[in-house]
Amino acid sequence: MSTVIESPVEQVEKNLEEVETVTIRFAGDSGDGMQLTGTQFTNTSAVVGNDISTLPDFPAEIRAPAGSLPGVSGFQLNFSSQDIKTPGDQPSVLVAMNPAALKVNLSDLEEGGTLIINTDGFTPENLKYANYASNPLEDGSLAGYRVHKLPITALNMNALKGNVELSRKEIDRCKNFFALGVLYWLFDRPMENTLAWITSKFGKNPELAKANEIALKTGYNFADTTEVFTTHYTIKKAKIAPGKYRKITGNEATALGFVAASQLAGRPLFYGSYPITPASDILHELARHKSFGVKTFQAEDEIAAVCAAIGASFAGQ
Repeated sequence: MSTVIESPVEQVEKNLEEVETVTIRFAGDSGDGMQLTGTQFTNTSAVVGNDISTLPDFPAEIRAPAGSLPGVSGFQLNFSSQDIKTPGDQPSVLVAMNPAALKVNLSDLEEGGTLIINTDGFTPENLKYANYASNPLEDGSLAGYRVHKLPITALNMNALKGNVELSRKEIDRCKNFFALGVLYWLFDRPMENTLAWITSKFGKNPELAKANEIALKTGYNFADTTEVFTTHYTIKKAKIAPGKYRKITGNEATALGFVAASQLAGRPLFYGSYPITPASDILHELARHKSFGVKTFQAEDEIAAVCAAIGASFAGQ
């Protein structure tokens, strides 16, 4: 197993600065695991006591070509030591896994913001897909930002190759955990919560669990030892009233709102839907509340779902 995973080879002196609020946006192809990466960072930030708000952004196209502008998936997280109400207006940090992710999201990044870029994704083919006439990593167009160029794909591959019995494609899909490890170090997040999740999630596939664990730890230790990063940041716990809290998404809140409205109105609730990301969560949540008289119908397409809802309204349901 590679020594970089377990212990740094050489310790580079780093500065630790305290900040109040940070907004991060993870962006890449749909297959790059940006939703999972953002969710894990969110869960860890909640565990350490920060106030949080998130905004997942899914591509509208189904199976958009890899590296294309329509295929970019994003996840924005605002976390703070203060009370916050929104996912943030502008990200202060953008993680871009390929040229398309950079092009789609760069205009939202605050002036002087931080860019963490997977340089391995900036191939001639991907630059062409993203309609770049020249490589933005080389033409000076990013001069107004703090740019950290990391060969994330290659670093992840080097850490895992020979240490796990997985295909090259399977190893490549672990690179989001390498990126997550980098961000965990950069913002003083513990890895334990995500390591426990990996063990639980991939318990039936020990090699995949091992690979993701190695990728996460390697990313963390890389950030800790490389001279690319000279400063990392800490965010204090938010002053939150004692009590029991739960994480809830906008879709889950929508579903619970539907149930509450039907109960207050004294009318039964019917929900017809075609399952598609990200709306599927509403259907899944409502299906759990049959005890409140909720009826759900999974249609074969969107038009069928609309017609079913119209029919139910005529029938009084």
